[in-house]
Amino acid sequence: MSAFEFFFSFYGLLLGLSVAELVGGFARVLHERQRVRFGWLTPLLALFVAVDLVTFWNQAWVFFRGAPFNPVLLLLGLLVAATFYIAASVTFPRVTAEGVETRIDLDDHFWAHRGVVFGCVLAANAMVWLLLGALAMADAAWAAVWTIRLIFGVLLFASCTFAAAFARQRGIVIAALLVVLGYALWNMARAAMGLLAAGAWAPATGG
Repeated sequence: MSAFEFFFSFYGLLLGLSVAELVGGFARVLHERQRVRFGWLTPLLALFVAVDLVTFWNQAWVFFRGAPFNPVLLLLGLLVAATFYIAASVTFPRVTAEGVETRIDLDDHFWAHRGVVFGCVLAANAMVWLLLGALAMADAAWAAVWTIRLIFGVLLFASCTFAAAFARQRGIVIAALLVVLGYALWNMARAAMGLLAAGAWAPATGG
């Protein structure tokens, strides 16, 4: 087992718990859909968290596959994944069988908890940015990773996520959510176009 495989067996498990919490929260809300007013803010927030989770899984391959074994990296992985787990677990409300007559408004839930969700997502990303910054100061090869596009993306993501978490004006919060989600989906669209441009991969052959 390589150092990356050992690290990812731990990091991937923790990120997987965040995915399970996010999907499970949506499933619980869907199960109680008769008393839920869905709106559109919480579903968009959930989509944003899901796309950023996928991005983190991708970053683990891009940035950590050459890393040596070190317990500090395991601790960093724990902090990042645990922060993301909190965001995922708060994205949807807890739905219980008690008080079945109580109506649930997902837009109200968004406004009550958006600070925690966006704040945790920003904190998790900031930990990775700080690591990449430290690597860039120690090694010129890592400094080359900080392209103009990456710096622009970090500034856009950080400013919009901060505004969505802490701005008092609802219009600014909604605009920030739409911009950062649009940027995340644009990156996914670019990845899809690259996949299509590369052509289909070879089918698996049975023995």
